Amino acid sequence: MALTKCRLGELIQPSDERNLDNKYDLDNIKGISTGKEFIETKANMDGVSLSSYKVVRPWDFAYVADTSRRGEKIALAYNKTQHTILISSIYTVFCIARKDLLLSDYLFIYFNRPEFDRYARFNSWGSARETFDWDTMCDIEIELPDLPTQQRYVDIYNAMVANQQSYECGLDDLKLVCDGFIEDIRKKYELQKLREFIIKTGEKNTNNKIKKVKNVSVYKIFNEPTAKVNRNELREYKIVRPNEISFVQTTHNEKVFAFAINNTDDSVVVTPVNEVFRTTDSLCPYYLSLFFMRKEFDRYARFHSWGSARETFVWEDLCEVKIPIPPIEIQKSIANVFIAYQKRKAINEKLKAQIKNICPILIRGSLEENK
Repeated sequence: MALTKCRLGELIQPSDERNLDNKYDLDNIKGISTGKEFIETKANMDGVSLSSYKVVRPWDFAYVADTSRRGEKIALAYNKTQHTILISSIYTVFCIARKDLLLSDYLFIYFNRPEFDRYARFNSWGSARETFDWDTMCDIEIELPDLPTQQRYVDIYNAMVANQQSYECGLDDLKLVCDGFIEDIRKKYELQKLREFIIKTGEKNTNNKIKKVKNVSVYKIFNEPTAKVNRNELREYKIVRPNEISFVQTTHNEKVFAFAINNTDDSVVVTPVNEVFRTTDSLCPYYLSLFFMRKEFDRYARFHSWGSARETFVWEDLCEVKIPIPPIEIQKSIANVFIAYQKRKAINEKLKAQIKNICPILIRGSLEENK
């Protein structure tokens, strides 16, 4: 069967349903990431009215028109759950209008490709802020195979996602084990200030030898920087040696204590504004990381952050933190569970990357099958 060619605007329609009766509350609020998923919002919701927030029903899409400073990607998500979501009123919500021609899952695969990110960035316009507006979205020319072909390729994609999500459930179990260890330790050992157990390094990459630049993520891992970095001029960047920890001092935007431990055998560099430190022989860095991973510590760091334009949790604040410090052998036994968790988490991220990488292949395969 021949491919159907049309404008995307003929297949989708906008939705502007608002939470006017406040039926949905803070538990329903989400943000949108460039990873093409709904995430926990970073916005300060204290005293904010939710009546103007947009409603995203199951099978609806939402995207952020502003594409500036997003690492050459567009923030877009698909609500493939049974739950209704609330998002900011400045975002765009839409759904499939021609279900006889296009499956919503197939459209998400189409959006979840690097090609679409590049298209959206290239067709974004503006001065202070570049935007990929609704009219431009509707002007996309798309080729569609028939619905049975779309469904076959959607089934392949969904099978891969189900496998990844099953693996991710095992991660949650490991995290529960780690949290249980920590609760037990807190009852048995006296709290001590970190001041005696951590050492700030601040070592600079003065010879410009280390080229591995990393960003400290709000997900408490190192990832690739979203901003453009001149890798030929990294002399001011700070070195993070294996088993050392770097953290972001600002907490106002992040809403968490953003840190990462270098669990590789290679040194990396981070922005000079980050702090970098190592632990003494009496404190296992992975044991310490377990405390930093907890939501309780995020709340602690936020509560003890200070400033006007920017709220920060600085080195001196970290030194005042008190944690139980058992014998190093016990720390290491707990840390081994955490290391296993970190390794599985890394594998899970690779699975997610593989799913994203296969999206262009699925779209191309479905089109070639209908030619």
